[in-house]
Amino acid sequence: MKWKKIILVISIGAFIGISSCKKELDINHDPNNPSTDLATPQLLFPAAEISAASAIGGELAIIGMLWSEFTTEDVSSSQYRNFDSYNVTSTDLNTDYNQLYTGALNDLQLILQKTQVSQDWNYNLMATVLKVYTYQVLVDLYDQVPFSDALQGAANLQPAFNNGDSIYEALLLTLDSALNKDFTASTNSTPGSEDYFFGGDMSKWKAFANTLKLKMYLRMVNAKPAEAQAGIQALYAAKAEFLTQDAGITQWSTVPNKQNPFYAQNIYALNTPSNLKASVTFITWLSGNNDPRIVSYFGTSTPIGIDQGNYLSTNPVYKTATTFVQHATDPVQFISAPESYFMQAEARERFFAGDQAQTLYNAGVTAAFNFYGFDASSFIATNGRYAYPVAGSLDDKIDAIITQKWASLPGSHALEGWLERNRTGFPKSSPVYSTDINYIAGQFVVSATSAIGQAYPKRIVFPDNERSRNKNTPTQVPITTPVWWGM
Repeated sequence: MKWKKIILVISIGAFIGISSCKKELDINHDPNNPSTDLATPQLLFPAAEISAASAIGGELAIIGMLWSEFTTEDVSSSQYRNFDSYNVTSTDLNTDYNQLYTGALNDLQLILQKTQVSQDWNYNLMATVLKVYTYQVLVDLYDQVPFSDALQGAANLQPAFNNGDSIYEALLLTLDSALNKDFTASTNSTPGSEDYFFGGDMSKWKAFANTLKLKMYLRMVNAKPAEAQAGIQALYAAKAEFLTQDAGITQWSTVPNKQNPFYAQNIYALNTPSNLKASVTFITWLSGNNDPRIVSYFGTSTPIGIDQGNYLSTNPVYKTATTFVQHATDPVQFISAPESYFMQAEARERFFAGDQAQTLYNAGVTAAFNFYGFDASSFIATNGRYAYPVAGSLDDKIDAIITQKWASLPGSHALEGWLERNRTGFPKSSPVYSTDINYIAGQFVVSATSAIGQAYPKRIVFPDNERSRNKNTPTQVPITTPVWWGM
């Protein structure tokens, strides 16, 4: 498909775009097959950033849009029916899996090898954070993936799969190690514009690393509560700084092959904007709360929705359903500022008796509204629609935090909405379908065309290209089976 070529061009283009200014040629090297010795961290890192963003912020974001019930399939289209009906097969997501392993992770591994030798701890930290983030996403999707034996090239073409919890444990230790390097050493280089996230600002990369650790510990609260609590309390004891701005890529343009990957796949490559329509689940919640972001998401304050997965219906109203708004220049966020505040609020609520939780929650709602140019002050005020439930139970507070996080995630970061619901169960599930008079706005409903019965997807099946090449690929399990930290 055309979009798969676009993703490849985006990744290669980032590498070429950074390196094209270097005109010198060594006649002893074939320019068409350059040695990896010539690939510097400065050349490799932007390619790795774009490669990760192309998969996580592209097709995986589309799954996030559908499984987070922000959007649903158009009744006149068939592009995403398999996703909207939870009928994901082992051939559906091969490109993304390959992109993350052979693109992003391979480049990052090479950077880490080179920086260990050169003792360039700035690039070492940047590559470590991005590698950990990419692996965390893979574990959250598949549970078991190649890790300890992976990224060895021809030295090991059949890497073993590791359990998700052991990978998380190793990743957290890796982050600690990278954060404890000597960032005053003379061997450190100074990253600049080749870092699309922060322009080489290492204080922000350290905050990104800490926020990523917080995210991973929160993922563990159900499966390993003691470890989660100890890890989070250690972060606060060390006075860790967390993100106050988005960690992501904003340098997309309207030029083909340089567009936001979600837009490039869903609109540019398919030559139609009409695949993803407003889900009744989301728009009833937005409109019921008079949330002004509804215009930013759907271009109107009165969007028309389709009940989740009901693309086979002949209801004439569905034919006028509203399309989700996208732009070629939309950012790809890895961790957003609102998400950071909401994670901090949850941590303070769970492990510090709620101290500062309300303030952090309010900061998250404010940042989420500010992103679209709106003022949240009336919403978070006492008796406001999104006022923090100070007198409520812990469940009430976590519900409020996660629901507001969910509402901030549509777009290239939508995958996180589905993953967080798998962890927390929020937003809640509805006992009735959204056409029922007793339906409560914003509660999730099972897709009308579900291929897995009255259940929700909890993981993605192992890709066919891994199963066909690697004898160590585990036996396939149903997508209704939670990953190691899920519920």
